[in-house]
Amino acid sequence: MIQGTLDLLILKTLSLGPRHGWAIGKRIEQESRDELQVSQGALYPALHRLEQQGWIRAEWKMSETGREAKFYSLTRAGRTQFDKELAQWERLSRAVGLVLRMV
Repeated sequence: MIQGTLDLLILKTLSLGPRHGWAIGKRIEQESRDELQVSQGALYPALHRLEQQGWIRAEWKMSETGREAKFYSLTRAGRTQFDKELAQWERLSRAVGLVLRMV
């Protein structure tokens, strides 16, 4: 994955509502039709980093399986950051597309 992309994907996933870590990874995999695989070794450090930056918050709740899990949600600052990162991603992908299509 391109550096920084995982943060953007996590922020997008959490913009849809709170989720625990495993559900975040599964949602990214499902939405990418299994093209993107998110390892726990990448996901949890990213979640910790985003929490330290104040873009997400975490709280312990019961999961759908009846087990306690840490649920993450987007903060107001996180929503602002998501909008910024999405705009940057769109500019970057558009620019790369232009270069790849040059004749």
